[in-house]
Amino acid sequence: MDNVRKTIMLVDDNISNLTIGKNVLRDKYNVFTLSSGEKLFKMLEKVTPDFIMLDIEMPEMDGYAVMRQLKASPKTESIPVIFLTAKNDSNSELEGLSLGAVDYISKPFSPPLLLKRIELHSMIESQKRELQDYNDNLQEMVEKKTEDVFNLQNVVLQTMAELVECRDDITGGHIERTRFYLQILVNAMVERNLHREQALEWIKDRYFFVSAQLHDVGTIAISDSILKKPGPLTPEEFNEMKTHTTFGAQIIEKIRHRVNEESFLDYAKIFALTHHEKWDGSGYPEGLAGENIPLQGRLMAISDVYDALIAERPYKKPMSHERAVSIILEGRGKHFDPQLVDVFLSISDQFERVTELSYRILSGKSGAEEKMELNEMLQPASLYPKRQHIVME
Repeated sequence: MDNVRKTIMLVDDNISNLTIGKNVLRDKYNVFTLSSGEKLFKMLEKVTPDFIMLDIEMPEMDGYAVMRQLKASPKTESIPVIFLTAKNDSNSELEGLSLGAVDYISKPFSPPLLLKRIELHSMIESQKRELQDYNDNLQEMVEKKTEDVFNLQNVVLQTMAELVECRDDITGGHIERTRFYLQILVNAMVERNLHREQALEWIKDRYFFVSAQLHDVGTIAISDSILKKPGPLTPEEFNEMKTHTTFGAQIIEKIRHRVNEESFLDYAKIFALTHHEKWDGSGYPEGLAGENIPLQGRLMAISDVYDALIAERPYKKPMSHERAVSIILEGRGKHFDPQLVDVFLSISDQFERVTELSYRILSGKSGAEEKMELNEMLQPASLYPKRQHIVME
């Protein structure tokens, strides 16, 4: 039992009962004696007791009415209440217990018995608090462990992405930026009620956006002579380049057999396999068309192409934001999902700003304000979780 003296409020309209009760309890407890329910609630505005001992038969507001009002307030609903009564019928006892009383003591009460009952309930309440503290700490431990696992997985993904990108210094940051573009598109879909339920599910699933980092993992199997070629690819070279989609899916499938995070890897596999499919069916590797292309692939197609256009590559100079937007508009209904192009056009200025911020962050030229701005741009509406937004350090 706790060493700190507990506080008891004794409520009874009989002054004699208040005096006896206080004399019995005052050596071990801080005791407030109150002659009515009204006075109890005034005192509760100033002091929160560990127990309330409550007479049932009182004028104006009886013990049952007091109990109902106590349970109706979040501030007082958890205070243990022990009913005191001269009644001995089982119906009265049942009613009191049904209202939430922890015990029922008959008057006149035996001082030793009263002390023992209070001591017992004090011990029970202390154990309940200890158990609640343990559960709270356990929940914090579970949440921390989950966060640690997520952070570890994200670091592994970012490292894999960097290994892929380090083969070509010019396109560094592509994987990170496409994830940011994807996030902006999904947030905008929610605001425009386009595939809203699916978009909300992805926003709430912390693994969805980080899984997009594996969309180009298959390029690790493409030879440098093709990947870094400073001019157009031959048909044979382009056919080999196309295999990065299927090879990426194969890599992810192998990982999938060894871990339990299937939904996370399912997302990654879809991104890797379908981000080069086209709305009109002329894409690869499977020539899917229209809504037969998974929504993830249709979203990544816009993000991927936009970044490819505005970035410098071995075979081309970077295009302006305006030219990139124009090319994506030209691909509406051909390369890209028409509805998603409309969403993109409505927030394309955010793509441009994200590009500027991410380049500065990657080059180490950014400050805390720019990182904060990028984080704010990536946030969905305030009712959605913010934990999934990870900005490059």
